[in-house]
Amino acid sequence: MTSAFTTRRGFVAGSTLACSLAALPAFARSGAARLADDSPTLWYDQPAGPWIEALPLGSGRLGTMVFGRPAQERLQFNIDTLYGGGPYIQDNPKFHDALPQVRALINEERWKEANDLVSEALMGKPIKQMPFSGAGDLLLDFPGVKAAARYRRSLDLDSAIATTTFIDGSGRHRREAFCSVPDQVTVIRLEIEGDGTFDLDLGYRHPDYQPYGGFGDTQYDAHGVVFVGAPWDHRESLFAEKRPAPLVVRADGSDALLIEGRNVQAFGIPGQLRYALRVQAVGDGRIEAVGDRLQVRGARRLTLVVAGETSYVNWQDTSGDPVAAVRQRTAAAARKPFAKLRDDHLKAHRALFRRLHIDLGGQAANARTTDARIKDVPRQPDAALAAMYVQYARYLLLSSSRPGSQPANLQGVWNEVLHTPWEGKYTININTEMNYWPAGPANLSECVEPLLKLVEDLAVTGVRTARDSYGARGWVAHHNTDLWRATAPLDGPLWGMWPMGGAWLCTTLWQHYQYNPSPALLRRLLPLFKGASLFFVDTLVEDPKGRGLVTSPSMSPENNHHTDIALCAGPAMDRQILRDLFDAALAAQAQLGEDDPAFTAAVRTARARLPADRIGAQGQFQEWLEDWDSSATDQRHRHVSHLYAVYPSEQVNVRDTPALAAAARVTLNARGDESTGWATAWRLALWTRLGDGERAYKILQGLLGPARTYPNMFDAHPPFQIDGNFGGAAAILEMIVQSWGGEVHLLAALPKAWPDGRLHGVRAHGGLELDVDWQAGRLTRVRLRGPAKANVALRYLGQRITTKLDERGHARMSAADFPAPA
Repeated sequence: MTSAFTTRRGFVAGSTLACSLAALPAFARSGAARLADDSPTLWYDQPAGPWIEALPLGSGRLGTMVFGRPAQERLQFNIDTLYGGGPYIQDNPKFHDALPQVRALINEERWKEANDLVSEALMGKPIKQMPFSGAGDLLLDFPGVKAAARYRRSLDLDSAIATTTFIDGSGRHRREAFCSVPDQVTVIRLEIEGDGTFDLDLGYRHPDYQPYGGFGDTQYDAHGVVFVGAPWDHRESLFAEKRPAPLVVRADGSDALLIEGRNVQAFGIPGQLRYALRVQAVGDGRIEAVGDRLQVRGARRLTLVVAGETSYVNWQDTSGDPVAAVRQRTAAAARKPFAKLRDDHLKAHRALFRRLHIDLGGQAANARTTDARIKDVPRQPDAALAAMYVQYARYLLLSSSRPGSQPANLQGVWNEVLHTPWEGKYTININTEMNYWPAGPANLSECVEPLLKLVEDLAVTGVRTARDSYGARGWVAHHNTDLWRATAPLDGPLWGMWPMGGAWLCTTLWQHYQYNPSPALLRRLLPLFKGASLFFVDTLVEDPKGRGLVTSPSMSPENNHHTDIALCAGPAMDRQILRDLFDAALAAQAQLGEDDPAFTAAVRTARARLPADRIGAQGQFQEWLEDWDSSATDQRHRHVSHLYAVYPSEQVNVRDTPALAAAARVTLNARGDESTGWATAWRLALWTRLGDGERAYKILQGLLGPARTYPNMFDAHPPFQIDGNFGGAAAILEMIVQSWGGEVHLLAALPKAWPDGRLHGVRAHGGLELDVDWQAGRLTRVRLRGPAKANVALRYLGQRITTKLDERGHARMSAADFPAPA
């Protein structure tokens, strides 16, 4: 991390202060050390240098990164719909006619010919999708700040407020920032205590353009990714000639600045979106909008409200008016007193955040800075940091995925460049699904609504791909999609020829229903499930060796079974997802009392003919129909796709399928514990579901350490991908409470490192909510809440315990109600 007084521009450094610290009031002389308490807080004793040290705020639609720099604050913005391009059709017109030949080549194992034909005739045009783009920076220059002491910056997860405090010669500065869901603005409050005042010059800077592929030429240090030749935070001069100029940056009244811009074109698709940012100032100093700057002089208290919007209406319509939207939001927010803005924000945030509490002990570690704790994880285990990792993931999810917003993408809603690594889109062969793994157990089911809306869109656009490319009914989506809901295969045959993305999203929504059963939700889900199922009823083909019905062409994401060949028929993951999809469709139909005999018969027949999972010659869980695992080109591949059946599914488990569970352990041992951030999180979840708390804990230490967690606690793929945060949090919760096989499993994978703790507000299947307490590794108390008079099956130490909720839907159990350890 950079020195406390060193930044890339505009920060006037100083090692001594113009005033004597001894002369300052008592509050200013107090240290910055944080006392241990129950409020999960990230905190630091120096400003952010690179972007991966800044602190994230979000309202679902709007994302803001706060750097906490005294002399020149940087606030970096994102708008959830600011992607490149515009409405487009990606489907390859050659697909339909080439499909039978591709299938024949796969059957004959003529791999290179099949690969070449898929590349030419089946891949989408363009072969890439549209990138999620940054919306630029507001740079806040404070000309009078020459030095700073007693510096502290923090992000309190319970309040969702980022705070920066420091002292200079004029007094004690306090700056607060939050993203308000009720007002849909970012609010920045600037105050000074003492007799001094501050001046401010505020301007806008367009984001850098990072060309696609640039992130591939990387080297890694203890904090993650560094671009060769230039670190992440020192790139303002790179690619400057490629920055598309905003349409206008101008005064918008006497106290506001308006920025209007356009999105980027990408891969031949012209930019068709307009976007706007507006910042309005309210305070006691002299405020004046001059040209492309806001100037404030002699202020003691100042509030800035910032709104951002694009012209995106939906995946077909870009006719919105972003300027009108940002004017309305900022003007409305500026009329409210700061205290009211803050209170409304706190109420909305805490209504979701305070549903769950987790305490794993070790609270004394909270007195240390967050970056120091992350750096020391391999040498100094930190139970409180693991608990905060859960709460941070919950914070990130409710900040990047709210009703009315887009779903959380590969970066949630935070990205500083115009062309994000991997386009920042929705990778639906694992990453998007992983983003929502914690939503149910972490008691944030409202955050799934944007994902449900995305799937409802894909069930429309995917009809075209199913019909025109496959000649099938229903709908399909492959391994990626974007703001424009493209559904064709992309990237190339080594990654994109996988037709299961929409199906996996459906099984993710079925899990959502398990945690939140309601007829209204089920009525929305059933058409999605039926459409996805009909596609496979029409497209499954006979395996030439008589093993049943298989998908073809497909692949086991994103693994090669022979050199440079991923194409295959009927990989294990496809068969597993289809079992869950077909079961969900039939169960939803039955629960709603709908009668569709033809659909029911077709789905039951197809499901019965899916090949069973297999154990290979090495005792491993077989990834393909053929036993190719030992000859696969990457024995430690990041994906563990064929273990979907273990987690997030429950088809394979230690209770019902011990032989397959043992084979999964063989596979996991061969794959290794260390991988990319999200892949490490998946390994953590798999070992947890298999009941091995000590192995899971070992992997968790690797995830929490500096190799896979940046100083601001963002997950390091590297570079940043948010899915590791979400997958890791879901796995930590699973170490304590699991929900599968009709039972709630308590302390199923609790490691010895967490002998005492409590987890309150965790949810389980059937609409249950639990408070779980334990001491010395043994349950001491469990409280349950759920449907009135419901029968609940628990499992603890291998024994099944049943209880019934009372007429209020409550039950309490103590240590005496559970078996003692052997």
